[in-house]
Amino acid sequence: MGKDFLLSAAIVSYNCSMKTFAAAKSILGHTKIENFRLYIIDNNSDDKKQLKEIEGATLIENNKNLGFGGGHNKALELPLGKYHAIINPDIEISEDVLKELIAVMEENPDIVMLTPKILNSDGSEQHLPKREPKIKYMFLGRLSKKIRAEYTRSNETFETLTDIDFCTGCFFVIRSEIFKKIGGFDKRFFMYLEDADLSRRAKKYGRVVFCPSVKVTHAWERASAKSLKPFFMHITSVFKYFLKWRKKD
Repeated sequence: MGKDFLLSAAIVSYNCSMKTFAAAKSILGHTKIENFRLYIIDNNSDDKKQLKEIEGATLIENNKNLGFGGGHNKALELPLGKYHAIINPDIEISEDVLKELIAVMEENPDIVMLTPKILNSDGSEQHLPKREPKIKYMFLGRLSKKIRAEYTRSNETFETLTDIDFCTGCFFVIRSEIFKKIGGFDKRFFMYLEDADLSRRAKKYGRVVFCPSVKVTHAWERASAKSLKPFFMHITSVFKYFLKWRKKD
């Protein structure tokens, strides 16, 4: 683990160079932590030209699409700070949110993963401090507003640091020591539920927490609800998750 700097972060990009470019500029423009390192990890996109134009970031080019978790695991081969941030390419920030999150973790050494409040582009909240995945949530949540609300905890109000079941993969900070100790994301999950799985393993070493006072914007497209390919990827990950954890804990 890198001992000479406090924070590293990674954005995994696949055929979304414009979004990744904008996210990287937003992160680099607002993060004032000394020796901060940002890694752009490209999963063999068709267009990488714009990614090579991001000043202040290190571009890592994969020769195939490793998926979300597999792409982020490439950071394990690179120097990491004391803390490491996982960031989606469709994220935008307007202040130094990473510094704020790290300050919380410095004050609370028992926190191993921390995620901020996630907002839509219109300022409304995305209810992402979800409960641990269960069969009823995964298969009935699309049909029942009540079950969906229970899963997303959308009827609850969080005003202080709150322990949660898992951090959303779109934006969170993890202690690099723990990220390495648990081996990063499970490669069995190409996309979807890799964040729930990672959080579940990280919780063996400390708290997974939601920080409502820190906010970022996420241009969420909910691809699995709009397209068949992401939908089937989601279903595949659901089965993998339940098969993995059915006899554990």
